[in-house]
Amino acid sequence: MLNKKIIIGAVSSLVFASSLFATKVTAIKTTIAEEGFQTKIVVNLVKKLGYDVEMTNGVGYDIAYQTIADHANEDNIYFLAVNWHPLHDDKLKALGKEKFDVFNPFITGCAQGYLIDKKTAQKYNIKYINDLKDPKIAKLFDLNGDGKADLTGCNAGWGCEKVINYQLDKYKLRDTIQHNQGEYAALIADTIANYKNGKPILYYTWTPYWVSGKLVPGRDVVFLQVKYSANPNQKSTKLSNGADYGFAVNSQRIVTNAGVKEKHKDIAKLFDIIKVNVNDISGENMLMNKGQNKEKDINRHVKMWLEKNKTKVDAWIKEAKAAK
Repeated sequence: MLNKKIIIGAVSSLVFASSLFATKVTAIKTTIAEEGFQTKIVVNLVKKLGYDVEMTNGVGYDIAYQTIADHANEDNIYFLAVNWHPLHDDKLKALGKEKFDVFNPFITGCAQGYLIDKKTAQKYNIKYINDLKDPKIAKLFDLNGDGKADLTGCNAGWGCEKVINYQLDKYKLRDTIQHNQGEYAALIADTIANYKNGKPILYYTWTPYWVSGKLVPGRDVVFLQVKYSANPNQKSTKLSNGADYGFAVNSQRIVTNAGVKEKHKDIAKLFDIIKVNVNDISGENMLMNKGQNKEKDINRHVKMWLEKNKTKVDAWIKEAKAAK
């Protein structure tokens, strides 16, 4: 009789636990391979709360946000761990901000902007992207003989391409700069090759990413400023020190379908308190660039990060569980 009671109790507990975590959690992975690291960190943290998590194949940002919006106020959870703020604010606004739950920044200090090689910058005293309105200066960065500077730019759908195109119009640079778009990884590889061959280069990039580990700002390349702010996402991009690089320093946030904050307080708390250092991501991205870029490699990088930050991770999980 005692054994029967124990078995019944164990089965009841199992059923309760299964129903407790019956919520389906889906992590949306982007097509940018280097964003897999932070996404997988969040996935592993959610699993530590006891949830099963599925991850999608890589999709563009627009599809990611549409998917999340389509599941607003459902019991199941859909999340994107790489919401760039303020770069992606218009994407949320276009779909309806009420369809999303947005959490505290968990990665901060994400810089972006235009850069040129230091040698050319010093030789011709180039300090601003506006300087390339001069056809003679722009021609220094002409790679295909059309007389225009070739700017390694931003993929369609990323958000940064809209800022670049907006600025080319506002600064009246269309006649002297060609915004080259395509697959960024391939374009930037050509840019780095051109630098190694001694050619002047002009490109857009961001952090965290591996490019600034190859072309080091201040050593190999320099950021160009803008003479005045012109950005579709905010009125001013000027920093507290007076410098203006044309782009706001972004943060990355976790975004879910609306309803998570109300229905899943443990996950909501977790998404609000976790922090990942931007330099940790840049370092991992550099490992990927050096060949450690297979799924098993990224999983190993995530495992190492979780082990290194075990004290913080354990504290986050404890606090999140207490919020349920």
